[in-house]
Amino acid sequence: MEKRVSMLLLLILLCTLSNGVYGKSKARIPRFEINRRLKLLNKSAVKTIKSEDGDIIDCVDIYKQPAFDHPALKNHTIQMQPSFIPAVETSNGKLENSRPVVSQLWKRRGSCPKGTIPIRRIRRQDLLRANSLDEFGRKSPEHFERTNKTANQDRIMHLNNTNGPILSPTPENRSTAILLTYGFNFIGASGEINVWNPHVEKPPEFSTAQIWLKNGEVDSFESVEAGWIVSFSLYADTRTRFFIYWTADGYKNTGCFDLTCYAFVQTSKEITIGGALEPGSSTHQQQYVLPLNIFMDPSTSNWWLMYHNITVGYWPGSLFYLLKHSATSVEWGGQVYSFNVRKSPHTKTAMGSGYNAEQLYGLACFIGHPRILDYSKSYKYPTFVGIWKDEYNCYSAINYKEGNGNSEPLFFFGGPGQSPRCP
Repeated sequence: MEKRVSMLLLLILLCTLSNGVYGKSKARIPRFEINRRLKLLNKSAVKTIKSEDGDIIDCVDIYKQPAFDHPALKNHTIQMQPSFIPAVETSNGKLENSRPVVSQLWKRRGSCPKGTIPIRRIRRQDLLRANSLDEFGRKSPEHFERTNKTANQDRIMHLNNTNGPILSPTPENRSTAILLTYGFNFIGASGEINVWNPHVEKPPEFSTAQIWLKNGEVDSFESVEAGWIVSFSLYADTRTRFFIYWTADGYKNTGCFDLTCYAFVQTSKEITIGGALEPGSSTHQQQYVLPLNIFMDPSTSNWWLMYHNITVGYWPGSLFYLLKHSATSVEWGGQVYSFNVRKSPHTKTAMGSGYNAEQLYGLACFIGHPRILDYSKSYKYPTFVGIWKDEYNCYSAINYKEGNGNSEPLFFFGGPGQSPRCP
């Protein structure tokens, strides 16, 4: 009897430890639900390519891609090319020579045939890392911290230091360092994003360098986003990868990374969304960039994405209400997601290269040639810009202009996270 009581107490203790003392354990996802989701995500492949980094790339019939599982896209007709490609406008009439552009690792092992698109295969262990199937491949909603009036005064930014104040609310668990323009009707944005491989301390933390186009209120905005990311939770490694994201309600119930939900319509057989990038930049050595253009085709309201000179695909305008017409803000820069931002000890997850913005070219991460697009359909440097840093002691930003010449500023951002000035 005594032995049975001891065994019962031991079982109770084990259950308590697994569910209470050391944190809430993840709910077990039923096998049939995992199999069902994998079947929806991983379409039948015409050809399969095994990448050097362990990824499996499936070449899927373009008309059988996951986007067409979205209820709003059941009868969607693919727009194979945008109706126009925006022209670039510069102050001196020409754009400086672009830096070397990163490629994707999987392309060393082959290519997809015409009429297919490359899709990174989602595996069972990818789904098991998520707290639930509903959370897989998604950002958490942006819950904003409460701040008093004095604190809010510190969060007011002025475009070009003169053009009207903007209150920048701070979302919990996120820290950003950005270049921002606001207040006009934008139908596109572009930039050359310097590619690095920052340290990410632990899941579910991630670090990005990206472009955002937004419209709407701070807690329910619509957004299309693209850039590079390091996220073990999403990809099961610490490689730098090309990513995309969208939301129609501030990350609450809509949107996802890459093709993990049904929305983005891919048209290119050359680019794998979520694929690893190579090579990365090195300190005081060659700097590599990821040139991205995101723009709306006014004839269809589809938001197109270009990787260098390749049209990757588009977010259908039917996904949105406000972005069906234009964006009202554009952001270029970096973001760190962690439960330990604005806390001590601070996360050690780095942003950008891991060096502070003030250390400039060869050390700090940058975005070159930031451009906006309006209904003139020509890219141009934004008239009004501001800089925002949620934690200037942890992740800094500077729009640096060298000398007194006609060259435009180069936007630097980033930092190491926890450091002597960010305890």
